[in-house]
Amino acid sequence: MADLRLGPLLRYADGSCATVWVEADRPCTAEVRCADGAGGTAETFQVAGHHYALVAVTGLAPATATPYEVHLDGTRVWPLPDTPFPPSVIRTPARDEDTVRVAFGSCRWAAPAAGEPDPVGPDALDTLAARIAADPGGERPDVLLLVGDQVYADEVSDDTRRWLAARRDLDRPPGAEVADYEEYTRLYYESWLDPEVRWLLSTVPSYMIFDDHDVIDDWNTSASWLADMRATDWWRERLLSGLMSYWVHQHLGNLSPAELAADPLWAAVTGGPDGTGALRSFAERADADPASVRWSYRRDFGRVRLLMVDSRAARVLDEDRRSMLDPGEAAWLRDQALDGRGDYDHLLVGTSLPWLLPHLVHDIEGWNAALCRGERGGRDGRWARLGEKVRRAADLEHWAAFPDSFDDLAGLIAEAGTGPGAPATVCVLSGDVHHAYVAEPSWPGGGPDARVVQLTCSPVHNSVPLSIRLGFRFGWSAPARALGRAFARHGRLPRPAVRWRRSGGPWFGNQLMTLTLRGRSAQLRLEKATEDGLRTVTETQLS
Repeated sequence: MADLRLGPLLRYADGSCATVWVEADRPCTAEVRCADGAGGTAETFQVAGHHYALVAVTGLAPATATPYEVHLDGTRVWPLPDTPFPPSVIRTPARDEDTVRVAFGSCRWAAPAAGEPDPVGPDALDTLAARIAADPGGERPDVLLLVGDQVYADEVSDDTRRWLAARRDLDRPPGAEVADYEEYTRLYYESWLDPEVRWLLSTVPSYMIFDDHDVIDDWNTSASWLADMRATDWWRERLLSGLMSYWVHQHLGNLSPAELAADPLWAAVTGGPDGTGALRSFAERADADPASVRWSYRRDFGRVRLLMVDSRAARVLDEDRRSMLDPGEAAWLRDQALDGRGDYDHLLVGTSLPWLLPHLVHDIEGWNAALCRGERGGRDGRWARLGEKVRRAADLEHWAAFPDSFDDLAGLIAEAGTGPGAPATVCVLSGDVHHAYVAEPSWPGGGPDARVVQLTCSPVHNSVPLSIRLGFRFGWSAPARALGRAFARHGRLPRPAVRWRRSGGPWFGNQLMTLTLRGRSAQLRLEKATEDGLRTVTETQLS
């Protein structure tokens, strides 16, 4: 009898259909049965000895919340026996629904087992799950966005370290980090089998994008870094396994059933007895030619448009052409932002890395980029060598480290937010930097009609050392701005396309932000995880 190994995860959902992702322990037929008669079936597909299914659920009615079960070869495997949680449900919006709640955050270490102390405090996803479970008919997010570092391939738990040590010699690289696909699956089990998180992901639609720790810290920080990694004997397997496991566990659920039906890779992986070869070939192509693959995606929730941008794998790293997005990716982003002007009231641009940073950090990243491209002493000079060392040591790789891309995004936001049909808000949603804040840009000569905000929320469950707290508090201060300008002068930096101010934060702790978008109004709420549940830190009306 087939058993449920991981999941279910409710992923894509609209007014009439949804997708549910599962992993079984053997080949089987996966079926989702809804209480109202809707449902769907799918045969499992195989990757690296694991058996997965993405079930397209059809026949859903708008404006309903229907409980569902998962069956494998006809046997019910979800809900689990004796579960303390309410039934998992698929909620569909009404055809004229004008309210969308979007919760988001990033950077999640797996929580320890029940009863064990948690050195970094309560998990924001656990506490969100507990609140929804206590009041299933109450307010909940319509969408959960996980904007990077869903797993940490380079920072494993003590339990995973012991498991790795039983498999191989940790004295050989990559040591106590994941090395292959099987080890990546361990990270997803550890993270998504957490009972609260497992139930939460079964009942709230989720969309995801990777950041560096999903593969390795500093992933694609520079051409020099990449050359050094490719010179090792373990990097290739690590990267290919990271991309393959991301495609299976995270990326598939970002796509609609129609997009999957048109995807030749999906057809190749699911069309035979073993999809490992087809998926590995895809990962090899993504490594050799990143511009040939698109991880970014668009989702429209009524009159809310989400553009989730890949700001890791789509980079151009050559110092002469350094860019956060390759030309094809940049063109895609522009096309999606400007498509159907007037069709959306709110534009959400998801990027794991913040666009607007504390001013000192921004100026140091721009200064560092200038040194690395040879602004002081040439490409082979001592300043360039120092710049590369500092870039890697200090993680200087956000949008500010790609100045042309920073300005291009500012220009696109201004264009999308100006004129007839402009949205009420343009919100850039990010994580990564282990604190939360709100920043607002201004353009010389006047800005767009839309209100534009950088909303950064991190971590969901991770450490926030005192050095980070002090550093980021200082980074927003007036003395820090003066120091940053000195770095900018040394790097001979032009002024960025926008100025900005911090209008909220910084806030520290395990936390989530929620946007409530109703018509052309937008409200922001930040909540911090505590032992007593989620506590509201601030609420702000954006429009």
